[in-house]
Amino acid sequence: MANSTSDIFRNNLKFYRNKQGYTQERLSEICNISTDYLSQIERGKRTPSFKRMELLAKALNIEVYKLFMPLQ
Repeated sequence: MANSTSDIFRNNLKFYRNKQGYTQERLSEICNISTDYLSQIERGKRTPSFKRMELLAKALNIEVYKLFMPLQ
């Protein structure tokens, strides 16, 4: 069964964060959000606004669409 879009987003966010070598704390600092909020996003407890998604993608040096593309 395919992952849901939200599962793909959460997994990709964590994948690209780790790829950049960022901890949740560091990415939170860069994006000016709380570490708790980022943790909730990665666990599927919160859904960020599109503006916040853009900030996260920029901090991870990727285009926003990559957060929604299944990893190969």
